[in-house]
Amino acid sequence: MEPGIKEYLLRIVNTIGLGLLWMALNSTAGIMYDLAFVHEHITIGNILFFTWFLLSLAAYLWYVIRLWRKPIDFEK
Repeated sequence: MEPGIKEYLLRIVNTIGLGLLWMALNSTAGIMYDLAFVHEHITIGNILFFTWFLLSLAAYLWYVIRLWRKPIDFEK
């Protein structure tokens, strides 16, 4: 396989794989451990979960933008 196409497909796999991992971790913590729902009042678990959620989303988006910003040389 040509190096440019291999790099392109690797970027796609990294983006999708890390995105699915991020969603699985956050949905597990939020739904199964009941941290995403505020029942009667906000708890420290809710605050920590939503802080983690926003910080990890920002880190994921930063990684994906940085990954896709680099040009791929298909002429190699």
